[in-house]
Amino acid sequence: MELLDLELLRVAHGGYCVARHEGKVVFVRGGLPGERVRARLAQDGARHAVADVVDVLLASPDRVPHVWQEAAAAGVGGASLGHVAPAAQLRWKAEVIADVVRRIGGARVAAEVGPVEVRSLGVYDRGTRTRVRFVVDDAGRLAMRRPRSHGTVALHRMPLAVPALGDLHLFGGGWSFVPGEEVAAVVPSDSPPVVLASGGTWSAPGEGASRRIRERVVLGGRELRWVLDAAGFWQVHRDAPRVLAEQVVRAAAPARGQSVLELYSGAGLLTVPLADAVGPRGRLVAVEASPTAVADATGALEGRPQARVRVGRVDARAVGRGAVDVVVLDPPRSGAGTAVMGAIMARSPARIVYVACDPAALARDLAPALDAYTVGAVTALDLFPHTHHVELVVRLDRRA
Repeated sequence: MELLDLELLRVAHGGYCVARHEGKVVFVRGGLPGERVRARLAQDGARHAVADVVDVLLASPDRVPHVWQEAAAAGVGGASLGHVAPAAQLRWKAEVIADVVRRIGGARVAAEVGPVEVRSLGVYDRGTRTRVRFVVDDAGRLAMRRPRSHGTVALHRMPLAVPALGDLHLFGGGWSFVPGEEVAAVVPSDSPPVVLASGGTWSAPGEGASRRIRERVVLGGRELRWVLDAAGFWQVHRDAPRVLAEQVVRAAAPARGQSVLELYSGAGLLTVPLADAVGPRGRLVAVEASPTAVADATGALEGRPQARVRVGRVDARAVGRGAVDVVVLDPPRSGAGTAVMGAIMARSPARIVYVACDPAALARDLAPALDAYTVGAVTALDLFPHTHHVELVVRLDRRA
């Protein structure tokens, strides 16, 4: 494909920088604002193009050696900001949040959200991921996909994972995988690492393991425990369960005896501490679409009769009716949508806490809420170092 010499102007959503070439916008992967680069054209559309940096002609002072050189050289996805200094990663994400909120949500949402500082969890020089997914290439090797492609690149190590992943000896350790299958490696906080592959769960080649894993989170000096399906969703960063739960409970701030509605509750990471916050005289209702996650959350809630988890799709009907003190929602990347947000506002809670993994979806969902609510606090967390992803916790307070 064609090579372009480009000057990178600013950051963009998705881990790209923006450049212009012959009047067309070019989204460039692997660069930094202010750099001059040579990039290979990967896609050339009518309105914009996409390119990948192949040579840096003038480097930014924020450029560092890639945290995962193997992936950088081969063009593997999963570490789109691996070439960016940690402090600059935080600034990058803050700029993207501001840009996306303004473009998608409009001036009113941007003014309410205001400037956002992304909080670091403080670990950039070693692996933090407790969950890693691979595909198996035609030769039976663990691999990952190239960005915007079905092509794969065989791996020889995974430096972004927690060190305990090495105990599985996945690379050259005698494992035999089926070409084309997906493989997941899971490193729980309170039980041994496991591999999900070939229709089974394994602790070593040929050694089966339980699909049930144990997670432990310490909040406010209290130890909370979960027994989970290994294939289910759990926060990937090793410190994310604690940090996210702390932020959400602090933002929701339910008093003893109050009522809480939690939507998209998953395996109960937020449900358990929220149930503890309202106490035995309070009430918590959680709604989650996955029966497996609901079963796991119900098990973790043992001894907390004030909490109940329902299986069901989160829609306007699931939100229900009647007064409720606090609503907490953690929707998928696509967001909650107009109907769900409208149903939440119809219940008129004093506070809404929205957990977002995509600032664009957040901005869309906030826009219709601002007639009745004001943004009380925004916390941005870098739960995905070396990637363009960021987590946001937004507290909405009912207007007087």
